[in-house]
Amino acid sequence: MTSPTPALCSPRQNRLLAALPAADLAALAPELESVSLKVGETLCGPRGQFHHAYFPTTAIVSLLYLTESGTSCEVAGVGNEGMVGVSLFLGVDTTANAAVVQTAGRAWRLESRLLKREFARAGALQSLLLLYTQALLIQTSQSVVCTRHHSIDQQMCRWLLLTLDRSPCSELLMTQEMIAGMFGVRRESITDAAGKMQRAGLISYRRGHISVLDRAGLEAGACECYALVKNELDRLLPDAR
Repeated sequence: MTSPTPALCSPRQNRLLAALPAADLAALAPELESVSLKVGETLCGPRGQFHHAYFPTTAIVSLLYLTESGTSCEVAGVGNEGMVGVSLFLGVDTTANAAVVQTAGRAWRLESRLLKREFARAGALQSLLLLYTQALLIQTSQSVVCTRHHSIDQQMCRWLLLTLDRSPCSELLMTQEMIAGMFGVRRESITDAAGKMQRAGLISYRRGHISVLDRAGLEAGACECYALVKNELDRLLPDAR
């Protein structure tokens, strides 16, 4: 399953790169490689090692925890607000989570050695990446709270809103099986939640396609987790708005 993407995106379509001073971005730009990411593509497996950092522009990547039985659950998502591969500058050789492309699109890729070199300069990029890491930790911890204390309907609203914020359009390409895998629940639970939303006029759903019709309605149906994650990101990265 693919979605149309521009032939080339500007680095400034990623909020972290856009927040860099012009001189810093100009110096980094020759090292950045524009890549196309496909749905289901694995950027790093569990207990694997990133060879590149990815700064998505139109792609969205899920950070998944995989159990020994083969089930999975999304612990965080990364879109144009962030970067995939924070373990590279934290001094950790491997990561416990898998990074899998959730929505096809484009990203800017930077070799691991180059990211480590730029981070070691202790300049603007280092400051931004540390602030983003804090935002990612907040998203991860809030995801745990949401899964434990909020209904599937509320979680669906939260997830749709976060995905919509990272997407260039209001139509999302995503099957119920994929959503169920990220939520760590049975497909029937997602079918039921999607059916309620469609009857309420919040979304229009056909196999593999979800169109958001009423964003305000989704916000009303979501738990507090959506606003908390979004507000913390804006607070921590004010220059990226």
